[in-house]
Amino acid sequence: MRKLPEVVEAKELMAEAVEWSVFNWMFQKPKVREAADQANAALDKLTKNIKSRWNDELKFAYKESTGKAEKASAHTAKGKSPGHSAAEIRPLIEKVKAADAAAHRARRDAEETFEVAERQLNLDLAREGCKKAIHSWELHEKAIRLAEELLEATQPQS
Repeated sequence: MRKLPEVVEAKELMAEAVEWSVFNWMFQKPKVREAADQANAALDKLTKNIKSRWNDELKFAYKESTGKAEKASAHTAKGKSPGHSAAEIRPLIEKVKAADAAAHRARRDAEETFEVAERQLNLDLAREGCKKAIHSWELHEKAIRLAEELLEATQPQS
């Protein structure tokens, strides 16, 4: 996975922000929010791009594992990966699903921590939110790497 400049910049800003004073936080808060939003958008876009390249079988298996699949019969015959059985793909799908869920939970936790910090004007919580945001991006990057590995593992060999 290539490093996304938006994520690198946001991580650097958050690492720096952990050391800021209350005064600095008050003035830099919009910059922190913008950087976080841009990092999240870049990661979301990359995730969508990778998963859009999955074949129909992978897309269906992922949706099925998240409970979003409708009728299995319409999709299971299409888009089979040559040489890959459902038994081989299922554990990989479950890893991607678990990584996506962990990244989503971490992102939500970071956002909630920032919201509480802002309401309470709590510098310690804002610092904790920075650490949680960095962690959430690392988890999202891990999920992206797993999605890429799944794509590569199911590509037809030439």
